[in-house]
Amino acid sequence: MSSNGPNEASGKDDGAAVEKVVIVGSGPAGWTAAVYAARANLDPVAYIGVPRSNPAPVLPGGQLMLTTEVENYPGFPDGVTGPEMMSLFQKQAERFGTRVVAEEIESCDFSSHPFVLKTSGGGEVRTHAVIIATGAVANWLGLPNELRLAQTGGGVSACAVCDGALPAFRNQPLAVVGGGDTAMEEAAYLAKFGSTVHIIHRRGELRASKTMQDRVKSLPNVEFQWHSQVADVVGEEKIEAVLLEDVRNGETRRLDVKGLFIAIGHSPATGFLEGSGVELEDNGYVRLADRGSRTNIEGVFAAGDVADSVYRQAVTAAGMGCQAAIDCERWLAERGVH
Repeated sequence: MSSNGPNEASGKDDGAAVEKVVIVGSGPAGWTAAVYAARANLDPVAYIGVPRSNPAPVLPGGQLMLTTEVENYPGFPDGVTGPEMMSLFQKQAERFGTRVVAEEIESCDFSSHPFVLKTSGGGEVRTHAVIIATGAVANWLGLPNELRLAQTGGGVSACAVCDGALPAFRNQPLAVVGGGDTAMEEAAYLAKFGSTVHIIHRRGELRASKTMQDRVKSLPNVEFQWHSQVADVVGEEKIEAVLLEDVRNGETRRLDVKGLFIAIGHSPATGFLEGSGVELEDNGYVRLADRGSRTNIEGVFAAGDVADSVYRQAVTAAGMGCQAAIDCERWLAERGVH
């Protein structure tokens, strides 16, 4: 464990309230951490953010707010919409006493203890511990129809594992945008359900590892749309086709598909940590110090997609939220904070 932690001796009580734990974020990781922290009598306060565009939608509740049907989360045999699931998570956290603030944390000072967090409302919150659960935002193409159909469940998605097995996509022509390993993984998964999977890529060769390329190229129902980019998404309530532009000559053509999966990466929501001292991985995700949730700073924990560039699933994020709350509770108890 790094010694880069708060100076316990510098924590002076100037009369301002000091929270036991502040949870930053409101997806499965944040709400699960809130449930566990609240049941441990830590009286957590959750800063859940505000709706905004980035340019794609960013909503309190995380990426599941853009998912119409969730069928792979245990306990929902008939499926559940992403927004409904996050509403249930929030209600459970609030039932045990979690306080919810609809503001963002804009910056963090972890140099002394208690920590000081500055909010988007212009205020400050002081706290003994912090759980970072701000997630990661899917990178989108930025086309208006793409974003509209993603928000309304119209067949545009940024997660094949989350949505690809839905009935709407079975035995239908589908498309994946991207040329890296993630895009190949998405295409291979979708090939089990779709009639044809078109991989749309701007170049004439893939960036993916040779192993992943060979795997996908061996699939009989995968086709490549080389030197192509999506110029528009066609469809009112549901996607009907994509307009492809040849990047070499500008010519456009229509490709009929019933599903479009964007696989051009994710960006972890860590901008507010700039200058805080929290160590990040080379890809921008929060670096965890061990198998649990501890960061390099004592009293600062991380959970969910903000620290997970591999799985990015609701159930794994929730599990990490549980870990963070338990780690946080034990850390506070060791310092006499109950």
